Amino acid sequence: MAKFANKVRIGILGASGYTGAELLRLLVRHPGVEIRVLTADRKAGAAVETVFPHLAGLGLPPLVTIEQADWSQCDVVFCGLPHGTTQEVVAKLPRHLKVLDLSADFRLADIASYAEWYGHAHRAPELQKEAVYGLTELWRDRIKDSRLVAVPGCYPTAAQLPLVPLVEAGQILADDIVIDAKSGVSGAGRTLKETSMFAEVSEGINAYGIAKHRHAPEIEQGISLAAGRPIVVNFTPHLMPMNRGILSTIYVRLSNGAQAADLRGTLAKRYADEPFVRVVGEGVEPATRHVRGSNLCLIGVFKDRVKGRAIVISAIDNLVKGASGQAVQNMNLMTGQPETLGLDQAPMFP
Repeated sequence: MAKFANKVRIGILGASGYTGAELLRLLVRHPGVEIRVLTADRKAGAAVETVFPHLAGLGLPPLVTIEQADWSQCDVVFCGLPHGTTQEVVAKLPRHLKVLDLSADFRLADIASYAEWYGHAHRAPELQKEAVYGLTELWRDRIKDSRLVAVPGCYPTAAQLPLVPLVEAGQILADDIVIDAKSGVSGAGRTLKETSMFAEVSEGINAYGIAKHRHAPEIEQGISLAAGRPIVVNFTPHLMPMNRGILSTIYVRLSNGAQAADLRGTLAKRYADEPFVRVVGEGVEPATRHVRGSNLCLIGVFKDRVKGRAIVISAIDNLVKGASGQAVQNMNLMTGQPETLGLDQAPMFP
């Protein structure tokens, strides 16, 4: 784990997207960093406030192309580039840089699985070998000493935080997990898409990526490691007419005589000392409005009316704990700073 005597110098690749904006929102108030480089090829030459008016007056550097970036001015780089483009870019970055990739390019350890789900061969297989999966609460010891961290997807974060401890404890059947997840529109990114237009999204809800969403193998990777054998889960995401947030309703079958209260106890014990994961009390229903703008994950456990089953619900902000906040949490670990630095703000309500 590197320790920096002075402020950590930060660069952000792809700073004009939603994750870039969220990184800037968090990092401008982080006392241990300085933002030195911001890239956004289509917006190169523009001031940040012309892209994000809410970030005006903060003295941020202008947006530049990747080729114009001076990486000697940085210690850490966050990559907010689209999936499929990060591998080659990261491979060309100087080795002195610590890298946090918010795309899916390094999340799947098996490059054959990556090729199957993303439609092309992995373009930096040697780098994949050193990438560490950045689900902070589960991989903290490896993250703090790593150079390249693959920041988890939003759906996998909301699913694995409640499920991995229960699978490890043998209290649920890993082969019988159903994940019904709902996300805000910002999860689709800032690029204009017909399916993300206001008239397409408002006043309705729809499932998408049915039986083929790319976060499924990422979720299964974590559950399989916990179970010690290959696991396939039933995962269906839905798009909600809201800006941000993920609510995952997870249906599980109990095993080894466990009851819903036992599941709650296991999760409460596992996360008792975690600053950002909270197991709510019996009967309390986690909601996206309770985590909005924060790095929190709320988890609730309920007895199902179907005998031998339980319902686990988790809520996160997809742009914070599901992306940029978790990236900052990992950066703090990698640079020897307190893990909560820059992330201790309370949720926005209503």
